[in-house]
Amino acid sequence: MSQAATASAQAPKGHPKGLYVLFVTEMWERFSYYGMRAIFTLYMTKALLLSKDEGSTIYGSYTGLVYLTPLIGGYVADRFWGNRKSIIVGGLLMAAGQFLMFASGTFFEQVGLSKLFMYAGLGFLIFGNGFFKPNISTMVGQLYPEGDKRVDSAFTIFYMGINLGAFFAPLVCGFLGDTGCPEDFRWGFLAAGTGMLLSLVLFVTLKDKYIVTPEGVQIGDKPNEARHVTADAPKAPFNLNLLLLWTGVFFGLLAAFRLGLEFDWIGAFIFALTIAGPGYIISDPSLTKVERDRIWVIYIIAFFVIFFWSAFEQAGASLTYFAEEQTNRSLFGWTVPASYFQSINAVAIVLLAPVFVGLWGALGRKNMEPASPFKQAIGLFLLALGYLVIAFGVKGLQPGVKVSMLWLFSLYTIHTLGELCLSPIGLSMVNKLAPVKFASLLMGVWFLSTSAANKFAGTLSALYPEPAVSVQGLATVDQEFGDRIRTAWKVEEKKDQKVCRPLDRAALKPAGEGDAQQKPEEGPKPEVKAAIDAVAAAVTVPADGKTLLPGDFQARAAKYKLMYVTPKDGAAVVAVPLGDVQLANIGDEALKAELQKRIEAQLVDNSRSFIGFKIADLYDFFMLFVVMAGLSAVVLFFLSRRLLVMMHGVR
Repeated sequence: MSQAATASAQAPKGHPKGLYVLFVTEMWERFSYYGMRAIFTLYMTKALLLSKDEGSTIYGSYTGLVYLTPLIGGYVADRFWGNRKSIIVGGLLMAAGQFLMFASGTFFEQVGLSKLFMYAGLGFLIFGNGFFKPNISTMVGQLYPEGDKRVDSAFTIFYMGINLGAFFAPLVCGFLGDTGCPEDFRWGFLAAGTGMLLSLVLFVTLKDKYIVTPEGVQIGDKPNEARHVTADAPKAPFNLNLLLLWTGVFFGLLAAFRLGLEFDWIGAFIFALTIAGPGYIISDPSLTKVERDRIWVIYIIAFFVIFFWSAFEQAGASLTYFAEEQTNRSLFGWTVPASYFQSINAVAIVLLAPVFVGLWGALGRKNMEPASPFKQAIGLFLLALGYLVIAFGVKGLQPGVKVSMLWLFSLYTIHTLGELCLSPIGLSMVNKLAPVKFASLLMGVWFLSTSAANKFAGTLSALYPEPAVSVQGLATVDQEFGDRIRTAWKVEEKKDQKVCRPLDRAALKPAGEGDAQQKPEEGPKPEVKAAIDAVAAAVTVPADGKTLLPGDFQARAAKYKLMYVTPKDGAAVVAVPLGDVQLANIGDEALKAELQKRIEAQLVDNSRSFIGFKIADLYDFFMLFVVMAGLSAVVLFFLSRRLLVMMHGVR
């Protein structure tokens, strides 16, 4: 009997306590990450008053870089620090990042200072995640002797910790931060930071006693390279000419994406690296035909995975906007926070994962289990189906009208089914197909595809349609109805009898709310109204939209949430989001309805386009994902048989 078989036979039925230490450590770290993510875009648009475009771009850059830095953290752990030190450093950086986000939320009315804290916090979170994420999961397998059959169930338990944290995070951080009052977002960030500190404290205090091998040796206290690399282990060949060639290709692509396609620097860097990195590996002359075929399979699957995750990750951006603005969240007299919907995916995974395990097992016993490429095609199809469902739910929906939350619930549930078909397959497939000498590099390529997908998700989310009303048009409506009736921008909302602190810098105040000294029909504050009128009067915009605006427009636009809209069929105008326009207190319902019609008559063409696909409303927006994911599913399905041949026996 082999040593591995003997170890397996003698292994106890229970799991080592170190598994549960890693379980709670990862659970609280994921609580920190998903709690912050649940309220991040809401914070940017509702507290800092960034446009949805800008908020989506920042969100995409953040989540894209979060999946890029594990390449750095994994390399440092392998060569220098080991898993333990990397996890501790990463945890400290992420905790610092969350507390910087808390500082940003505390000083949100001082926009310049608040943004400085926010960008610093995001930087700490990005690099901290890079050191933490790739190292904790690698320690799970080391708790068991080689060949131990408990390892598979150990990773299942560990995965449940991830989803448990992801489930509670939006509920807790959303309850504290997503209250309708912008000053409360800081409490959500503080909760996320506290969760990260708790994760770190548990790991530091329990690691020496419990995170050990069956022989009692400390796990992760030395660099991984010292533990794994032997004299005869294959190493990736180094070819200087090839490296220089693809480095040149990388910088050429970087310039093309940044200057030619006008991507931001982060997006240009991620997309250029996503092409040049795989190119360097596949062009290595030492690869055999079988190795090259298998690497091409990894690349092709990774390409389609980009489309899956870029649509799936709308949960933190455009779908959060939809939950906030277009979903009727009233439940038994209570308004469900928009951030809560991000918990649906986690709880659905916990409930449905055992069903899929049983399904694949039953099909496997009958030799009917689909191969990996077919499973991933099914995942893409289910993704398209989820967006098709909600597209029908919003078809013909008028601006300002809200739909049942069941539409959003259905989308998230169907997307979870798609995730269970696709997500567990990827890492396993890379491990099976990658040549040993390129195993680490190809795992990096897989993370690169996820990074590109998250950045692409932000780009797509920026296409989210936002009906806009001309500022000049609002002034016309005001003049038509006289000074007694005014339209206004939101500044504070009542929610559960709580009146938020006024945002004098942000917008016009609804008449008569939260101000005993103001008469109900007095209208907006004169000094703020004068500032808005001054901006509207000062901006003269040509039809080509190329002339620079007045020097102070950008500052005032951020302050008063103005948009510069350039319709294709007319002259550009200054506008505000329709969702931020509300009426002064009017007792006459007929007059109120008439005024609402006049306001909607001032809507401007704020439609966007993506590779010729025009997005004028929510139906168009969701159908973009139906088409993108649906076509990807069909193409991958028909490619799957060819990919199976190229896998040379690996399924």
